[in-house]
Amino acid sequence: MALEEGLLTRGIWPLCGIDEAGRGPLAGPVVAASAVISPASPLRKLVRDSKKLSPSKREHLYELLMFSDEISYGIAMVDECLIDKINILKATMLAMEQSFNNLNVKPVYALVDGNKSPNLSCECIPVIGGDATEPSISAASIIAKVTRDRYMSDMDGLYPGYGFKIHKGYPTKAHYSAIRRLGPCPIHRKSFKGVLCDADSI
Repeated sequence: MALEEGLLTRGIWPLCGIDEAGRGPLAGPVVAASAVISPASPLRKLVRDSKKLSPSKREHLYELLMFSDEISYGIAMVDECLIDKINILKATMLAMEQSFNNLNVKPVYALVDGNKSPNLSCECIPVIGGDATEPSISAASIIAKVTRDRYMSDMDGLYPGYGFKIHKGYPTKAHYSAIRRLGPCPIHRKSFKGVLCDADSI
């Protein structure tokens, strides 16, 4: 039995799942989402870890989640400037905390994907691999991933030549090549290896 199911069986409600997208990219924000799914919602059986879904399936589930009356969600972004200033781990925890605060319900329990938890106003449990096992974390994973992917696709039009629509800012050979050719753009994370002078060594 998944941890979330056990908590619901004990009558612990509301509870939320929290996940992020964008810790590893060289450009753009880190995005976090918090999600609360009604205990009896059929969405619980539909959501899966966003990284294991095809883009079309992920987009479909995103639309179901965003327009369902059976889910409450909060989203937050921390941009590349603040990431460079405070580091990616602190930025990720901050985005998670802000997404939790953006919920229109106040959970008594939060399940967080990974091995660290943000500072929240409720009981908080980190769950390694939780995006594949806990429905509310899976929902948060999908929301965060699609939100960030769409943002980076928009940035592709603003900063052409880097391929943001394709790799979403992640460190691919094509992305490194574009940085060497064009130099970093305003949404690049200047503190990340390969973005500034050491790009030639990648």
